[in-house]
Amino acid sequence: MLIDTHCHLDAPEFAVDQGAVIERARAAQVQLMVLPAVHRAHFEGVRSLSAREPGLCYALGIHPMCVDTSRDEDLVALRKIVAASLDDPRFVAVGEIGLDHFVPGLDRERQVRFLLAQLRIAREFDLPVLLHVRRAQDLVLKHVRQAGIHKGIAHAFNGSQQQAEAYVTQGLCLGFGGAMTWPRALQIRRLAAGLCDEAFVLETDAPDIAPVWKAGERNEPCDLPRIAACLAELRQQTLEAVIRQSAANAKRVLPRLALLEDLRKD
Repeated sequence: MLIDTHCHLDAPEFAVDQGAVIERARAAQVQLMVLPAVHRAHFEGVRSLSAREPGLCYALGIHPMCVDTSRDEDLVALRKIVAASLDDPRFVAVGEIGLDHFVPGLDRERQVRFLLAQLRIAREFDLPVLLHVRRAQDLVLKHVRQAGIHKGIAHAFNGSQQQAEAYVTQGLCLGFGGAMTWPRALQIRRLAAGLCDEAFVLETDAPDIAPVWKAGERNEPCDLPRIAACLAELRQQTLEAVIRQSAANAKRVLPRLALLEDLRKD
């Protein structure tokens, strides 16, 4: 089973042809797609889209690049909608949350405050997290450890081998997508090749982080099979083995995916 563990189908880039994008993903045998919210304004959008389209599920959170335009009331609203969504099998995690120390001008103290609040929500409801860890791997991991979180995904991981192993030891998987397909992305490719089988999941981050064959273009979930093939080549494994292992890993760190799979079978 091909699972895109991170894609933003509610993004403005898909406004014109969202349905066609979803159909292309299905035609490419991408059976499950996880849609993380990034702002309070997106909470209902990812919920309604997932309810409307089979094979879609969602996470709820406030992205670190959105905290400067978010208010404390949005954290209260997040907790309420998380509590209200627990009976929805399509709801799988708290995310996308984390820290971004790459984009200049973002308020880092505010990012930490929002991250800690959202980790508390995840802990309160025993939910996994979808983490944004750009240039902040060690600090995010510290807060995850302190919060007692042991399931989730470090999305678009681009840290060191030591950092990667620390996340895996904490119980998280690392997301590999389009960045790994670029021949000059040596660090990511070495990580992808050398990590244990239980460490990785597949993702696109559509519409962002395009693979090498879509340089400068919009990324889509239908690109996931070629991303999986790249990972299989790097790991010197069969494509079938990588797809099977990635799906098993995704269901382990996002346990509610199993509920969604049961719903699809019904």
